[in-house]
Amino acid sequence: MRDLTDLEGYREGNRLEAKKALGGLPQSIWETYSAFANTEGGVILLGAEERADRSLRAVDLPDPDGMIAEFWRIVCDPARVSCNILEKKHVQKQIVGGKHIVVITVPAAVRGCRPVYIGKDPFTGTYRRRGEGDFRCSPEEVSAMLRARGLR
Repeated sequence: MRDLTDLEGYREGNRLEAKKALGGLPQSIWETYSAFANTEGGVILLGAEERADRSLRAVDLPDPDGMIAEFWRIVCDPARVSCNILEKKHVQKQIVGGKHIVVITVPAAVRGCRPVYIGKDPFTGTYRRRGEGDFRCSPEEVSAMLRARGLR
């Protein structure tokens, strides 16, 4: 697991996404999960926000255990996410500066699992990570992943 004691020294980028998540599990987490799984992997921080100077700070989640339970319920639901590529060790609660955050380490999916997508349609629910953003894959990109998997 990543050492986050100096959270302010990290920046969002191709392999790191911070989500404030004070209102509960953000819907956008699934696009990021898909994007990281379909590229090189990455880390999602729930309970961290980006400041104006682009540094990160912890915001203290009120119920990190409940958020983790909800995350597992959804990621294991094949109607919501095509493939759960995580193990228990990939989702952890941490305390940073006295504040609770959740750290989700998403590995890159193996070729046989790609595309990892949200919903029921890989052509509308597959994402990739570029820079600091999650971008919906084109039909050609999805088709290439399906071909590599032997499904198209």
